[in-house]
Amino acid sequence: MAKKRGNNEGSIHKRKNGTWRALISVGGKRLSFTGKSRKECREWLKDMLHQADTGILLEKAQITLESFINRWLVSVEASLRPKTWQQYQQIVRDYIIPDLGKIKIIDLRPHHIQALYDNKVGSGVGLRTVQLIHSVLHRTLVHAVKLGLLARNPDDVTTPPKPKHREMRVYDEAEVQQLVITSSSTGDRNVALYYLAITTGMRQGELLGLKWLDVDWERKTIQIQRQLTRIPGKGFEFTAPKTKAGIRKISIGQRMLEILREHRNRQFTEIQRSNDSWQDLDLVFPTESGTPIHLRKLYRNFKKLLKFGNLPDIRFHDLRHTAASLMLNSGVPVLIVSKRLGHAKPSITLDIYGHLIPSMQEQAADVMDEIITPISFDITNTVAPGLHQHR
Repeated sequence: MAKKRGNNEGSIHKRKNGTWRALISVGGKRLSFTGKSRKECREWLKDMLHQADTGILLEKAQITLESFINRWLVSVEASLRPKTWQQYQQIVRDYIIPDLGKIKIIDLRPHHIQALYDNKVGSGVGLRTVQLIHSVLHRTLVHAVKLGLLARNPDDVTTPPKPKHREMRVYDEAEVQQLVITSSSTGDRNVALYYLAITTGMRQGELLGLKWLDVDWERKTIQIQRQLTRIPGKGFEFTAPKTKAGIRKISIGQRMLEILREHRNRQFTEIQRSNDSWQDLDLVFPTESGTPIHLRKLYRNFKKLLKFGNLPDIRFHDLRHTAASLMLNSGVPVLIVSKRLGHAKPSITLDIYGHLIPSMQEQAADVMDEIITPISFDITNTVAPGLHQHR
């Protein structure tokens, strides 16, 4: 028998199959919900009444999550980078819609979303992917709240898994020198690329998007104003750095300048041998035909070089970490390192690389020793006047 409630408060009754059913009439529209317990139905009724009181557009909120999230993807496409939008589309298609797509926006509950996260982790989906699922879903539901379709975001109270950070690996000075020597002695055409990556800490996309017009030979600087981005199924494109801090000017040393000149002369020779097949994009680090280097090819060549030089296995991106580590441990101020890396604030640099500078801790300890005890003395024989031990 249905549990009687006050006017417009709805009703709850138990069904023959053991589930519970909640009914309510809002604005002349009859709404229903089936739950596993009376408590779940009570919560639903409470939520419906709250949404009605706050003016939620109940009729429009009856659309399914699949319909709404696909509309959301269309609306945000122009504001996202093509690669990011494609990634969002893939996450929605492969992970969100199959599990939650048929649920109406208004009926979506935290336990539905939490179950999605838990099931994906349990089935072996990577934590970084699950975190991305959370990011996309949360943004979608924030949009639903802004449009007045939801009173609150049900994803706010869930607990998505936190991705494990990959261990950062860096080379010391000897290993860096071995890398440069090995690449040079083997005739690797990317020796200047590796050298610039280590001396500046530039990101891989920034290196591959660098053009000769960005090099100021007289002032010994490099202007970073674009990056190479690969779009699955569409090839490549040049885009601006992700943040304003990414657009920066980096000073380079005389030796780096000489290596770039040698690299440019080598490139001129390749152009002459290309028999007019060279695609002139003005890239500093292109393929043998002038086109942008594919990331997979750079990865394979880099790994072969490490193996040939008997060097520890690292990622290409770890050359950026290596640059930061070497600069910080050599006493370069954090502010300067931060600007060279393209970080928005020095605190970001310290958050990422603070643990890589133990030598600075030792230096700080020595400095404080000198400040506090400028004159050598034997503390065991020093007794302040008026101080006596009580027996």
